[in-house]
Formats: sequence, C-alpha cells, structure tokens
Amino acid sequence: MSNFIPAGFGALFIMFATPAHADELRADLEADMPGLMELYRDLHANPELSFEEHETAAKLAKRMRDLGFEVTEGIGKTGVVSVMENGEGPTVLLRADMDGLPVVEQTGLPFASKVTATPASGVTTGVMHACGHDTHMAGFIGAAQLLVDHKDKWQGTLVMVLQPAEELGLGALAMIEDGLYERFPKPDYALAFHDAAAPAPAGAIGYTPGYALANVDSVDIKVKGVGGHGAYPHTTKDPIVLASAIVMKLQTIVSRNSSPLDPAVITVGSFHAGAKHNIISDEAKLQLTVRSYSDESRQLLLDGIRRVARGEAITAGLPDELMPEVTVEDPYTPSTFNDPEFSEGIAAAFRQRFGDDRVTEWPAVMGGEDFSQFRRAAPEDVKSMIFWISGTPQPMLDALEQDGTPLPSLHSPFWAPDAEKVIETGAEALASAAIDLMPRGGA
Repeated sequence: MSNFIPAGFGALFIMFATPAHADELRADLEADMPGLMELYRDLHANPELSFEEHETAAKLAKRMRDLGFEVTEGIGKTGVVSVMENGEGPTVLLRADMDGLPVVEQTGLPFASKVTATPASGVTTGVMHACGHDTHMAGFIGAAQLLVDHKDKWQGTLVMVLQPAEELGLGALAMIEDGLYERFPKPDYALAFHDAAAPAPAGAIGYTPGYALANVDSVDIKVKGVGGHGAYPHTTKDPIVLASAIVMKLQTIVSRNSSPLDPAVITVGSFHAGAKHNIISDEAKLQLTVRSYSDESRQLLLDGIRRVARGEAITAGLPDELMPEVTVEDPYTPSTFNDPEFSEGIAAAFRQRFGDDRVTEWPAVMGGEDFSQFRRAAPEDVKSMIFWISGTPQPMLDALEQDGTPLPSLHSPFWAPDAEKVIETGAEALASAAIDLMPRGGA
C-alpha cells in the first residue's frame, strides 16, 4: 500500500479496499451489468457530435434523477452536473465525456451507428463513438448506481459530471467558465477513466503518475509570396519553396532546441498551395499539431515556430509586409497532470482490489485530454487522476501476437472495445475509489 492516505482517513481507507468490500460491490455490479450493456448499445448506436449531445445528455440526466441526484442540465452548453450530498466529508468529482466523432463506423457490430451529421466543416459524415465515450458513460452510470446502493459506506459530497466536447478539447473549459466550481461544490478530488486500444487484456488498468497526456496546440502558418508564371520563377517569391523550407526547419526545434529528455512533437499535418501546374501561387498554408508537457516546453516550441517561419522568410528575401502569419488556436488543450502521490494511492487500492497483474504503470502519451482543466482551474485545491482501462478484445491480442496484426487505434472506424470488461472495470474502479476517498466516519 502506498503512503498516500487522505488526511484523517487512514484505517478506513485500508478497510474499504479489502476483498470483502470488493465482493460486495461486484455482486451488485454483476446484477447491474445487463442493464448497463443495454445502455451502452443504445449510446453506441446513437452518437452525437461535440456540443450537440442533447439527446445523450437528456437520457443520462433522467437516469441520474431517478437515482436521487440533484441534476442540472445545460452546463457548458450540453453538460450535466449531478450532485448527491451524504453527510460531512470530502467532495469527489467523477467525470465521463459524451461526444462522438465524425467517423463512418466499420466495426460490423449489430448495433453499429448509422447516424450522419454535418459538423462545422460543412461536410456531411457518419458519426461514431470511435473513442469509447459510450463505455465511459455506461461505466459512469454503473458507478453512480453502486454509490447510491452503498450510501452507508461513504459520507461527503458526490459531484458527477457528464462533459461535452472532449474531442474538441473545449467541453471541460466550457463547464468551468459556466460556473462549475462556483455553482456546485468544488471537488477535493477528481477522477475519470478512458478506454485504451492497448496491448493488454481487456479490463487491465494503466495509470501514469505526473504528466500523463500532452498539451495540444493547433498552429496555422500562412506563408506569403509573390505569384507568377511557373516558367519564370525568378520573377516571383515562391511560397511553396519557402513553406517547404519552413517544414524542414521546424524539425530542428525539437531536435536542437528542446531537451532530449523533454518530450515534444511538431507535426505538419496539412500543406496547401496553388491551383494549377504552371502557376506559382502567392500563398501557402500549413497546419500543425504541437505537443508538449510543461508550460515552459510549450512556450519554447511556439516561440521556435514563429522564429523559424520569420527567419526562413527573411532568408528567402521577403519584405516585412510579407512575413508569414503564425496563429495559435485559443483555447488549447492543456496537458493532463496526475498528482503523483494521489495517483499512487489510488493505484495501490486498485491493486488490492483487482490484483497486481491487472494494475500497472503505463508510460505517458502525447495525446490530449481536457480532463486536465478540472485540476488546472484550481490546482491548489483539486487532486486529480485519469487512468486507462484496456478495451482490446482477446482476438485482436491473439492476432497481434501471432502475426503482428496491428491493433486499431482510438478514433479508428474499426475500434470496437470489449465493452463489457471496460464498463464493469470502470464502474467498480470509480465507485470503489470514491468510497475510499469518502469513508463513512472518516471526517
């Protein structure tokens, strides 16, 4: 067991992680699973895009009301906040995200999504829960049911948050800006889980103390030039050649400016210029994704991008009025930091509950998750942790081992997790952690 024990809760924290307690929760969860799987299939077949989760939010809000929570809808556009007070004690926030992705589903599931929608891009597309948020929501409801059924084991305030627009990295911030911490009890602890397409058996739990997910910045560079005939390039300032030089030089920011011990990524995901073979355009556009962990590393990368773009333009002989325009999208998704001592304590309790082999430390990733905002809004007050639950079906693991068939990633049209194992693990993990953090008689 880790040295982490919530202040004043010592013996009770250990007591509530005992196998007897685990068996009691599991018995109730086993009885709940058929209904949770039915909910999962409904959510999977009826996904909604970011900030459009109206029906999803409404059906889940009704379930929370039926469980006895005080429920408020429309927080941060489509978010739902459910509060249950159960005596004096800490406040624990549990969060699940609700939005699907503009992906045409190709899983072949009998309840596969046939939904279509037109997002901000203006292109009509299929919609799919390709990131597993449907398992998050079903596990969230399962945890809520367990906590209501076992109110005699915890005391404090439970704040359960259904968050919109995680895929845009904007939903958590929208809820906070809409008064989440002013209108509702501010949490002492915040917890969430995310399914994973990991090379681990479904139901395995991974955790990462410290930085777990990255800062995510979207950067646009408008590279200007002087257009003209492709046969007479000497009469032009070719923005394609300049933009190409910028793309190559950007890589030196990571390789030569950033510490090799400080993870960083600059990826140029889009390069658009020109419209005809023999015309040199007067503009090229680059779109970048930039990943980092610390605020200092983020600033170094963004400053480096501006410096490289301007420096290459000067080298190409462009005047000041034709310097590239670098735009950093705001708001951005900040990195997710799992409070180390808190995370080790939660992981220790998970090991006692699920077994050592099933709970292991995983490396940090450069993906993004706006769960970070719940801690970032009150870093002195809120200890937070997001953990992973592998959803990889056994046949996929077998194929990976036998012939190296790669696993489909999150956001893949083929991603179909072993939903039952993700949901039952997520529900038990969230509920047991909340009970551990709010033990009866521990205040």
